[in-house]
Amino acid sequence: MPSERALMKKSDFSYHLPQRLIAQTPASPRDASRLLCLRRGSEEMHHHHFFDLPTLLQPGDLLVLNNTKVLPARLLGRKEGMQRSCELLLLQERETDVWECLAKPGKRIRPGDTLLFGGGVLQAYILETLPNGGKLVRFSHRGGTLYEVLDTLGEMPLPPYIESRQSRPEDYQTVYAKQRGSAAAPTAGLHFTQDLFARLRDAGITTAELTLHVGLGTFRPVQEEEVENHPMHSEWYEIGEQAAEAIRRTKRQGGRVIAVGTTSCRTLEAVAAQYGEIRAASGETDIFITPGHTFKAIDGLLTNFHLPESTLLMLVSAFYGRENTLRAYSVAIEQQYRFYSFGDAMLIL
Repeated sequence: MPSERALMKKSDFSYHLPQRLIAQTPASPRDASRLLCLRRGSEEMHHHHFFDLPTLLQPGDLLVLNNTKVLPARLLGRKEGMQRSCELLLLQERETDVWECLAKPGKRIRPGDTLLFGGGVLQAYILETLPNGGKLVRFSHRGGTLYEVLDTLGEMPLPPYIESRQSRPEDYQTVYAKQRGSAAAPTAGLHFTQDLFARLRDAGITTAELTLHVGLGTFRPVQEEEVENHPMHSEWYEIGEQAAEAIRRTKRQGGRVIAVGTTSCRTLEAVAAQYGEIRAASGETDIFITPGHTFKAIDGLLTNFHLPESTLLMLVSAFYGRENTLRAYSVAIEQQYRFYSFGDAMLIL
């Protein structure tokens, strides 16, 4: 019998979003964003703000945060010997100073080419073109580490649908970001403030942190009409023993484990699928969560509103149901919620 995923088509996850609802700047303060609250197995919906979160959760609940830090990974420069501009977006470190990157213009940048940034302070030698269309690049630079050079020359890799340049680099970073390595922010975490964390602690709600470095999969649209044929790009994750024990303890004591964002969700579900429990682990995951997935780790999900036909929307549909998810999106559009990275959020319990 074919799997539920095999029966799913990309067009099953389509919806129309008016351009005006794509958020160009974050809410101020961050937790002033709106929050659509949903209950699994029910059609009830409630409208709140993110700062209401301590009253919407229960003592003993655990929020699992992705503490990855976005790199200023967008580099603008030129090809050696030419004046034509070029661009690199660093995605995943393979070894010291060797990275998988996206390049523009991709077809004009070939193995053997050298790209110059900052007048030659940073040089990028193209080693090979990868099967996924990316480039394997070796960097050389003067003084310091590559990360220090990026802090000087790089730009934050804002998604292409954010056309406004009014936002600041720190707007695209969670307040708890620690482990540098991502090419995009885990955007569900952008709503949190330190004041909100204090109120959550006072309400008996705890947090745990893991790391998943967001890579190429975030930028790759689903091309194949048959969902099962979409290849997911692998991303590096790590869960420490302290976080793993906090999750197991929450489960033992009857609390709920709530993933903050699809990246936290994918990490927890990947570890649970591999080991049968949440344990300290690290490695690569290319888990693709679609309707039909049996969730083994999470009891709730905090997430933003995602692009049509995206793997992120498919994950939310797996947790809440495709029809329910599209109905919730329809209500959010009707109620003028703000969408995508700087937009509003959903809480599904």
